[in-house]
Amino acid sequence: MAGRTRRSFGRLRQVKPSLRWQASYVGPDGLLHNAPSTFQAKDDAEAWLTDRRREIDRNLWSPRAGQADEPLVTLGEFAEAWVAQRDLKTRTREHYRKLLDVYVLPTFGDVDLKVIEPASVRRWWATCAIGKPTIRAHSYGLLKSILTTAAGDGLIVSNPCTIVGAGSSKRVIKIRPASLSELETLVAAMPKQYQAMTLLAAWCALRFGELTELRRMDLDFAENVVKVRRGAVRVDGGKFEVTTPKSDAGVRDVAIPPHLLPALTTHLDDHVGFAKNALLFPAAHGGHLAPSSLYRHFYKARALAGRDDLRWHDLRHTGAVLAASTGATLAELMGRLGHSTPQAAMRYQHRAGGRDRAIADALSELVTPGQGLAQSD
Repeated sequence: MAGRTRRSFGRLRQVKPSLRWQASYVGPDGLLHNAPSTFQAKDDAEAWLTDRRREIDRNLWSPRAGQADEPLVTLGEFAEAWVAQRDLKTRTREHYRKLLDVYVLPTFGDVDLKVIEPASVRRWWATCAIGKPTIRAHSYGLLKSILTTAAGDGLIVSNPCTIVGAGSSKRVIKIRPASLSELETLVAAMPKQYQAMTLLAAWCALRFGELTELRRMDLDFAENVVKVRRGAVRVDGGKFEVTTPKSDAGVRDVAIPPHLLPALTTHLDDHVGFAKNALLFPAAHGGHLAPSSLYRHFYKARALAGRDDLRWHDLRHTGAVLAASTGATLAELMGRLGHSTPQAAMRYQHRAGGRDRAIADALSELVTPGQGLAQSD
């Protein structure tokens, strides 16, 4: 809760999390008037109220009193500070930078925060990133987050981003999981050094960045799990950066289906160095494998499987649907996939084809023959 100070004239309120002071008062017109900006020090906020009280006492007051020296805070200035003050991963910071430079700041960069209204946001939204639903949703979500902070700091009265559902997007491409026979063909068509990688992508539903950073020490054959502790991402300049997984939930142990164990053991013997930190799936030069280096082999393999529509990331989707088809609960899917929220995991539960029939058959198995539970009156 933000702290409030009771006074004989006006109100003082300390705003969290910035701890700045917001001043307001009821003017002779009976309306509440806010200071044009928050104050770092409480004394400055009290001084502003004292000036307003003096103007009222001397009949010098007007509705614009105290607003003449109002500082201009543009969306661009505030957004720069907003990004700089956050502990963001490199890829996230680069993503925000692109969203701001390409989609947000050309419209709002030089605009005073206080004059951004719901109508202006709706006009911007109507033409923002047309044909790019994910970028469009991310741009709106970023703008909304920035203005939420501005409202919390007392720089604006309320957040003008009020478009329901604008921060989410519908999937444009409908993913069709690979069948077991297609997976078999796909794996067999991949180069030997990438067959185990393909198996882990599909059966353990690992992300590319997680796979390319896996090391010998991350395969635990005592527990038969793969330990996901890090991920490698490519940043500006083409270099790889080793970081933590996408979210806290991404740090996890993923149980390895037993039928994969022989292939993984063979892969370690034939393609991985003996050091504990040796990469499982290194590039030809020994460093992290770039997506393009893998995809040129993957595209040929998927063609042989008759699945030119299949993307590498769809193997993770395939693994998620396979897990859901076993009857895994939502919590179990979240843990296996490294999801921090249930929404994404729910998609795989819904798309596990044939599960409803299996559930119905299992329900009938609960009934002892002859019980007559299906008889009508």
